[in-house]
Amino acid sequence: MADRIAEDWQTAGLDPVDTALCEYAEKLTRAPASTGAEDVARLRDVGLDDQGITSATQVIAYFNYINRIAEGLGVPMEEWLNSDGTPRDL
Repeated sequence: MADRIAEDWQTAGLDPVDTALCEYAEKLTRAPASTGAEDVARLRDVGLDDQGITSATQVIAYFNYINRIAEGLGVPMEEWLNSDGTPRDL
């Protein structure tokens, strides 16, 4: 399952909660200024409570932060990743 998610989460056969979390993570990563109350409502609609939504947001934001730090300092990509962040076939 992890390989399918890494390859393309949209076709990995995720359940509705995981799909909503991936949609939210992608939006928060690619267009953070466009996220808002409707995104939180969508997460609630699939069953997440405020604590779960807060935790997910913090994890997503943390990974984005760490990636920006690494990119800003020129830390090389790990050898097992392609330039787009997907796993290489080793």
